[in-house]
Amino acid sequence: MIKKALISAAGRGSRMLDLSANKPKHLIEVNGRPFLYYLLNNLKKAGFLEVVMVVGYKKELIEDFLQRHKDDFQVEVVNQFDLLGDKKYGTACPLECVAKILGQENFLSVYGDNLYSVEDLKAFNIDDDYHYVAGLKHEQPENYGVLHLDEESFLQEIIEKPKTFVGDLINTGLYKFTPEVFQYLDKISLSPRGEYELTDVINLLAKQKKVKALGLKNIWFDFGKPSDVQKVEDYIKQKYD
Repeated sequence: MIKKALISAAGRGSRMLDLSANKPKHLIEVNGRPFLYYLLNNLKKAGFLEVVMVVGYKKELIEDFLQRHKDDFQVEVVNQFDLLGDKKYGTACPLECVAKILGQENFLSVYGDNLYSVEDLKAFNIDDDYHYVAGLKHEQPENYGVLHLDEESFLQEIIEKPKTFVGDLINTGLYKFTPEVFQYLDKISLSPRGEYELTDVINLLAKQKKVKALGLKNIWFDFGKPSDVQKVEDYIKQKYD
């Protein structure tokens, strides 16, 4: 059984506009608690009791939050800016920061601004030799990374914002990795937008037929825009109140 999870939470979240001007978007309050609380709580309920969190922007605020909840969650904090500087950026960078910590065992990987149900997180506790990516059918797949699968549900490629229809199963940023993922970090280069992309790593693994897709059965919230605050709050109230 997998016990460890990586949370990538180094960014500010500029699309949150003024809401993230003085704090990371992961700490924006939803129904009286920081968004990050709900993610950590669901991970704990799903059995992922050891969390490694990669921080950067206003890290001291996240560290203060975790200190106040040290009896609730077991979290090891890694500062991406200390290890890589503040100029190297991209979704693959957090993995580079935790290679020595998580490089010996399978682990879950999520972004600190995404929320999944406990049931879907539990479904990703698959302690085998494959990597897994979570998919969700969406009416507007052209706005996301689309999972292109073969007939056996192996990932062939993640196609970012395709201009023509290639499928409606989108990437939701929930992954299960084996230690093998760290061997591919130095095989990618800067993307067209000047970042090191985790999807490029996954696509290399997919070419070796080492990545499977698993569909989400419940909710997925991408906490990226101001309008998402109300959406998540409505869900939290319905779920817990």
